[in-house]
Amino acid sequence: MPDTPRRQTFVTSSHWGAFEVDVEADRIVATRPFSQDPHPTRIPDILPAAVHHHARVARPAIRRGWLDTRDRCGRGSDDFVELPWDEALDIAGAEIDRVRKTHGNEAIFGGSYGWSSAGRFHHAQSQVHRFLNAAGGYVASFGSYSTGCAQAIMPHVFGGNFLNLLYQHQDSWQTLFDHTETLVMFGGINPKNAQVSMGGITEHDTASWFDRFAQKRMRCFNIGPQRSDAPAGCDWLPLRPGSDTALMLALAFVLEDEGLTDRAFLDACTTGFDRFRPYLMGDSDGQPKTPNWAAPLCGVDADEIRSLARRMAGTRTMITVAWSLQRAEHGEQPYWMSAVLAAMLGQIGLPGGGVGYGYGAIGGVGKSVIGMRGMTFSQLTNPVDTVIPVARIGDMLRHPGAEYDFNGRRGPYPDIRLIYWAGGNPFHHHQDLNALHEAWQKPETIIVNEPWWTATAKRADIVFPATTSYEREDIARTNLDDYLFYMPQLIPPVGEARDDYDIFAGLAQRMGIEDTFTEGRSASEWIRSLYSDYRALAAEQRIDAPDFEDLKARNWVRLPIRVDGPNRTLFAPFREDPQAHPLQTPSGRIEIFSETIDGFGYDDCPGHPVWLPPSEWLGTATEAAPLHLVSPQPGDKLHSQLESALADVPGARPVALAIHPEDAATRGIGAGDLVRVFNARGACRARAEVTEDIQPGVVALPTGAWFGDPDSNIDPDGNPNVLTRDIGTSRLGQGCSAHTALVDVARLSS
Repeated sequence: MPDTPRRQTFVTSSHWGAFEVDVEADRIVATRPFSQDPHPTRIPDILPAAVHHHARVARPAIRRGWLDTRDRCGRGSDDFVELPWDEALDIAGAEIDRVRKTHGNEAIFGGSYGWSSAGRFHHAQSQVHRFLNAAGGYVASFGSYSTGCAQAIMPHVFGGNFLNLLYQHQDSWQTLFDHTETLVMFGGINPKNAQVSMGGITEHDTASWFDRFAQKRMRCFNIGPQRSDAPAGCDWLPLRPGSDTALMLALAFVLEDEGLTDRAFLDACTTGFDRFRPYLMGDSDGQPKTPNWAAPLCGVDADEIRSLARRMAGTRTMITVAWSLQRAEHGEQPYWMSAVLAAMLGQIGLPGGGVGYGYGAIGGVGKSVIGMRGMTFSQLTNPVDTVIPVARIGDMLRHPGAEYDFNGRRGPYPDIRLIYWAGGNPFHHHQDLNALHEAWQKPETIIVNEPWWTATAKRADIVFPATTSYEREDIARTNLDDYLFYMPQLIPPVGEARDDYDIFAGLAQRMGIEDTFTEGRSASEWIRSLYSDYRALAAEQRIDAPDFEDLKARNWVRLPIRVDGPNRTLFAPFREDPQAHPLQTPSGRIEIFSETIDGFGYDDCPGHPVWLPPSEWLGTATEAAPLHLVSPQPGDKLHSQLESALADVPGARPVALAIHPEDAATRGIGAGDLVRVFNARGACRARAEVTEDIQPGVVALPTGAWFGDPDSNIDPDGNPNVLTRDIGTSRLGQGCSAHTALVDVARLSS
């Protein structure tokens, strides 16, 4: 009798953390939580179905219309012809060569969003960018859809790299617990979002910290449209979306009007308050930014605003700002104004005081570990200087050669003839997907590496089947975590899938750049080389990391890099001696007024924070679009990953739409009803979740559902980006404006 397949158990890591995996007969059959995780996420539960799903790309495929006539108009509706690997690589290599030799490398856009794998070597963004750089370069993108606006504005305010500040220098949860008395959360802090983190988060503990905050009797204020954006026990101040800056200005007005501003801190550590104050007090525009002025704009009672401002001034206060606030038109303003408000309180640089960004947005923010360098696969040097803001891809494709502004620079959009995308799904995270679908027909060729037939893969011309991180070996590590994982190859590649590295090596060989791309190394040799360099750098920091074979045998280790005692406080050295430790701003101080930004002459982002109402918000609601749509991150996956299997779960699709009972009742909508969410840009189906945990006039539809058929008049599974507006946050940041959208909702008969 044949042997019964033996079940084996491994530990691996992912962007949503570590977990145990059972493998039997070359299939992933089950997952379980990692033993060291106090609050494990349930996201991996769907993994076996997703990895072996029928939506996997089985073998290389080329769109029939492109293969026959180089037709561009069938993307999203055409069928595909499967070809052998050698033939498909020959065609793709020749096409990339044609474009770069005919139009130059400035005609190639290298798309990737970097969440493809927690592994350090098989990181699709590094792989595709290294390949394109070896081939002469590509048009790159700046920032991310999550923080692109903040990445542009905050260096003008605090100096330096915003993400470095965010991940390496902000106060830890322990510091907040030890010192903070009042936690003011603009946009909340949602443990749901903290399930994930770049490179992985092993111990999910955001909710645990809030339990400790409650035991300590720390006052936590959740300011935003949804009660569920912060753990139970927090005080909820319902706020109209898009009005956070108005509330911050009113809080600042109270501080200044009642003599609560810390003048000594402003004089020592900031510049430009004298230019900002006339606007705040109404001397320059005739409108004092009083609580009575702000109340009808933001929906918070004027007396509540005064009470909160006095409490913030009288206690150790940490202001936190969610990433969601800058994902809206004029998203620069609440981020800048939060810094000004914290500066007026004078607590920046004190433990547990000041301002912080992105707590709860990912699980790594608030962790306190010693940063360790290394384990990065070099992308080489890009000879092409052209860079566009990441959220302006649609405009770039629609308007080649058109002039646009970005952060003080003005220049034309490049004329893109070829897109190579690996490690992302723009038809998940971009705005106004119907408009993007039209723009996507413009390039001559689109090539995609992808494990699944996502909306992006269906809109490509050449699709190469890529492995998932469970079909290859790698190392998982991140500066935001103190665990190190050897990620074993759990199963053979599904179908004819190949690693991104092998795909690009095959293309590089055909284009005569193989030595530049591979340096004569296999993937296994690269992994060992990168790890060896990492160990050497760790040793320089007197941190003992196991050798490769030891790590491989052990599967995972916890590194001795956690800081459990007194730890970092953002801007503490600067506060102590601003002259000896200046910021990397032109003045060396916190810039309440920026001469640099003022010199740009942008009416949508002047030289200091101002209240600029969005073009679409409840203040401009109409009968046709009376509700403000917010689109938070999903709780059942990371972005759109694993969506193929979730779409098969009974009752999981379409996505649930949170709607207040008053808004539901006026539309005859009951809990669980199928509804149509719509505006002039598009429509999608959703399933009503009637709840008082959302403000009247606001609806919430999570992102992540795969975009459907472009010829349909309604997206079937509930992708909110058929409804969102594709405009930049301002001429300064040019970030995404997903939270600037008005819609209506109607009950569907079936």
